[in-house]
Amino acid sequence: KQCITQCTEAVVSRRVRGISRRILLLLSLVERRFELKKMIKLTFVLLLGFCNVSNGIPNFIIMYMDDMGWGDIGPNGNWVQETPNINKMAREGMLFPSFYSAAPICSPSRSALMTGRLPIRNGFYTTNRHGVNAYTPQTIVEGISETEPLMPEILKRGGLQKQGDRKVAPGHRPQYLPLNRGFDEFFGSPNCHFGPFDDVKTPNLPVYRDDKMVGRYHTNFTINNGLSDLTQIFIKEGTDFIEKEVKAGNPFLLYWTPDANHQPAYASKMFYKKSKRDSRYGDSVMEVDYGVGVILEKLKQLEIEKNTLVFFSSDNGAEGIAGKNGGHNGPLLCGKQTTFEGGMRTPGIAWWPGTIAPGTVTKQVGTTMDLVMTFAGLAGLTLPDVTTRQYDGVDLTPIFRGTQQRIERPVWFYRGNELFAVRVGKYKAHYWTWSHQHYNFCPGQYVKDITTPNQVNCTAAPIVFDLDNDPGEKYKITKGAAYKEAMSLITPYYNDHNAKMVKGEPALNYCDRMVMNWAPYGCEDVNYCLQGPTTSE
Repeated sequence: KQCITQCTEAVVSRRVRGISRRILLLLSLVERRFELKKMIKLTFVLLLGFCNVSNGIPNFIIMYMDDMGWGDIGPNGNWVQETPNINKMAREGMLFPSFYSAAPICSPSRSALMTGRLPIRNGFYTTNRHGVNAYTPQTIVEGISETEPLMPEILKRGGLQKQGDRKVAPGHRPQYLPLNRGFDEFFGSPNCHFGPFDDVKTPNLPVYRDDKMVGRYHTNFTINNGLSDLTQIFIKEGTDFIEKEVKAGNPFLLYWTPDANHQPAYASKMFYKKSKRDSRYGDSVMEVDYGVGVILEKLKQLEIEKNTLVFFSSDNGAEGIAGKNGGHNGPLLCGKQTTFEGGMRTPGIAWWPGTIAPGTVTKQVGTTMDLVMTFAGLAGLTLPDVTTRQYDGVDLTPIFRGTQQRIERPVWFYRGNELFAVRVGKYKAHYWTWSHQHYNFCPGQYVKDITTPNQVNCTAAPIVFDLDNDPGEKYKITKGAAYKEAMSLITPYYNDHNAKMVKGEPALNYCDRMVMNWAPYGCEDVNYCLQGPTTSE
């Protein structure tokens, strides 16, 4: 099945006006000598900008790739050396060898990045089948609950502006689009670039500027046999946004999420058929690496690099079943769709010149959910409903500043509605195993009792791996001192997590052809409205 995700997007939050005297007074307690002069914009590109901040708070950029594997970047062993700019970013910043997405598939992973909460909490999962990954095709009816704050709302509501009342979640239906969720500008698509479709049974997917459709993939924004200028467009959108906000004196958040690596991969003429891998995927990796270099160089040209925190990662591991047309997970077991290391361990690089010591390789285990916590902490904000809402990230600021070497924390490996594994420190315990779902997601890899074609419940005797010495999960630990040590670390977290878990209402249970992208707002302006079903199907 195709995973039509919330993958290519560009979003920027509106300038905040009329900040209350009360908030100014609160801010003065932290920074008495400065007035609240500037505004932060949230962008989501494949863009996203953000809200009002006081002097001294950095700009934020998230570079979030699509299906890029842990081993696709040079610092993690890319043998074809396709990522010179990402390599440079790691040399100038901090490499996380153990960094994780919150899910082994696109949409739930992205929901967790935006909320700082596991998909099982924010509702981006299904209960239609046990332990099955769900995603957001065109037919999906719902989005994240309206009570679930996203990153821009958190950053705005946390003390920098009055609470907003627009609280809809990501998705392709009008009420879920980025501008209805606290963002100010949007360029891209709430779905991936699948197609071409016939516009009769299935509409081609829309591309938006702000809240209006400006065309569709494959017809207006063409992808011909893997050849497309889309990544170049997204690069320019990102740098144009940065220049505009710096000129206006506005701190910003840019969320830059090119989807070129997702199948079917694409690249522009500059990189088409240039990869030593002899694949469009390799071409696409080279081009997004180029985009990383252009954006970081723009920050240096504008002399804002020391006031800008950039984080690079991916939404899940590489898709093993794609063969040479997919990415590389290095020595890790399996890939996308699985809760083995290859499915959820992703590239992780933090870049903040002047704050992060160059060439740092951290032992800290991180997740994408940490970014909400970290950004809010750096902005001096209080998370909404923090006493009643469970967040799953940690603030990585002490790690970035070098004031702390490691924060002990669990990493949860969910597949759909089931907790499959938990990592604490160097140990990982599998409570369920499953390598299939329609396909074998571990092609060419087999570990007895681990890569199981059917779901196997191991909760009575979890299977343990020492990831420091065995990141490929090949040598299981089932007894002895190491097993006892591992379970003594993991079991308290596991029991507490399950005892306190409050699951969100599942948002990915229902589909209907009537809600597909037949006639998005703005289609009249480009003469591209389609007739869809008038009743539910």
